[in-house]
Amino acid sequence: MRDRPIVVELADAAATEALGRRLAPCLTPGMAVGLGGDLGAGKTTLARGLLRARGVQGRIKSPSYTLLEVYEVSSLYLYHFDFYRLTDPEEWSSSGFREYFNKQAICLVEWPEKAAGLMPALALHVHLDHREDGRLARLSAYSEDGEQCLDCFARVPPALPA
Repeated sequence: MRDRPIVVELADAAATEALGRRLAPCLTPGMAVGLGGDLGAGKTTLARGLLRARGVQGRIKSPSYTLLEVYEVSSLYLYHFDFYRLTDPEEWSSSGFREYFNKQAICLVEWPEKAAGLMPALALHVHLDHREDGRLARLSAYSEDGEQCLDCFARVPPALPA
C-alpha cells in the first residue's frame, strides 16, 4: 500500500464538496469508504459532493439521526452511514447493516471507528481536519481497490467548486 496518504488542502465547504466530486468516479462497487474527522469537519459535505457526482438527485441529508440514508442510481446502491450515535457494538450487529456491504454497493461511513472490528474492512479512508484557513483532507488506501482508487484520483484534475 501507499506509504503516505494523498493530502489535499480545502479552502472552504465548496472545496470539500468539489473533493467529493473528484473522488466519485474513482470509487467502484464493493468499496467501503471511511469518512473521519471531528464534528463539523465536512464529512457530510464531502459525501454530498460524491453522491451528486454519482447521479443522486434531490435532497441529500446527513444520516446522523437515522444512521443510514439509501440512494440508488441505475443498478448501483449508495449507502451513506453515520455511526456517531452508536454506543454499543451490539447496536451495529443487530441492525442488519452487514448486508449493505456488498459487491453492488458503495458504502460511505462517517465515524467508522464506532463499528471497528464489526463491519467489513475499509478500502479507503478520508480524514478531514479543521485548520484556521480551511480544512485538510488526507486520503489513505487500505486495500488494492483503495490503492487503485487513489491512483485514479491522482489522475483526475481538481474540480472547481460549484
